[in-house]
Order: sequence, then structure tokens, then C-alpha cells
Amino acid sequence: MPEPLTIDLRAPLNLPTAWRFPLQTRDSRRDIVIGALWLFVPVVGWLMNMGHRVRYVHRLMHGAPPWPAWERPSELLWHGLLTFAGMAYYGAPGVACIAGGLWLDLVPLVVVGTIGLGAAIVAIPGYMSHYCRAFDPREIFHPVRAMSRVIQGGAAYWRAWAIVLPTMLFSFVGLLGAGVGFTLTSVWFWQVAAYCFANVFSQRFELDRA
Repeated sequence: MPEPLTIDLRAPLNLPTAWRFPLQTRDSRRDIVIGALWLFVPVVGWLMNMGHRVRYVHRLMHGAPPWPAWERPSELLWHGLLTFAGMAYYGAPGVACIAGGLWLDLVPLVVVGTIGLGAAIVAIPGYMSHYCRAFDPREIFHPVRAMSRVIQGGAAYWRAWAIVLPTMLFSFVGLLGAGVGFTLTSVWFWQVAAYCFANVFSQRFELDRA
């Protein structure tokens, strides 16, 4: 039988809760190790990990045990590819402006591109959790809707970022383990990030309610 969760999407969002979330059961810790091993497969391993995060958040929203979640790898790869395509779609205009500005030596264009890329990064969580709910691709390729959800997330959304950013910095401690440890800490970090935003949007939009 799966171990009962002590931290779910209705738990108060804070740093200790978010850090403990991916470590709270034997299955969750095992999934981190499997995710770390996948990172040794270039590109595909990163996409697989993204798909894994989509699946366990989906299960959390539907009241199912979130782990283990590495079965049906082709499905995980599909979720990873689709959500990464959304990231590329959101970020492409900003990257294009930055590249064009550097190429043409136009500082204003670089500034515009940097602002656009920053807005894209901010908007991406606005679709990720909603896609996890029902695996509807239409949730991904709608930047205005995603940014609207970010705005509606209010202070809780920015509280999630206040947890995610120091967690990302802390994950680099894994580099001390000859770089191998970073595969574990980076998988842990991305799972913390997914939990933080899923927590915010699930509570704001009732994504974990039937």
C-alpha cells in the first residue's frame, strides 16, 4: 500500500513544506533517483523528468497516490515534449529580440527582448498546473490566459517564486558531489518548483476538486 501523504496540495505553502514534499515517501525518493538516472540521457532525460512532474501533479489533483510515476515512458515523453513546446512558444519572441539586438548592436531591442523573456518565464506556470489537471493542450498555447491566471494568483504566486528561487540556488550544492550529486538535487528542485505552483493554482482555481 502507498504511504499516506503528510503534505498535499492543500498544505500551507512555505519553504520547509515545499522542500520536504518530494522526499516524504519511499516511492517519492525512489522516483528522484530514477529521474537523476534519466538525466544521463541527453535531452530525452530532461523531457522525461518534465513528463514525470506533469503526471504526479495530475495524480495529486485527482486524489490518487502521486508516486511511483515512471510507468508508460512514451506518455511521459509526450507530456514533456508538449509542455516544452509551450515554453519555447512563450520564450521565442524574447529570445529573437535579444539575438537580433545583439546582432544589430541595438540595445533597446535587447532590453525589449529581456523584458519579453522575463514575462514569458513568469507566465509559464500559469499554464503548467492547468495542463496537469486534464492534459488539455489548449491550456498551454494561450499566453493571455496564462498571464491572467498569474495575476489572479496574487501574492501566493509570488510567494511560490520566493521559495523556488532559493531552492534553485541550493540545488547547486549537488555539484560538490563531483557533479553526480547535482542530478539528484536538480530533480529534487524541479519537483519542489512543480509542487509550489501546483499548490498555488490548485487552491486558487480549485484544480484538485472534482
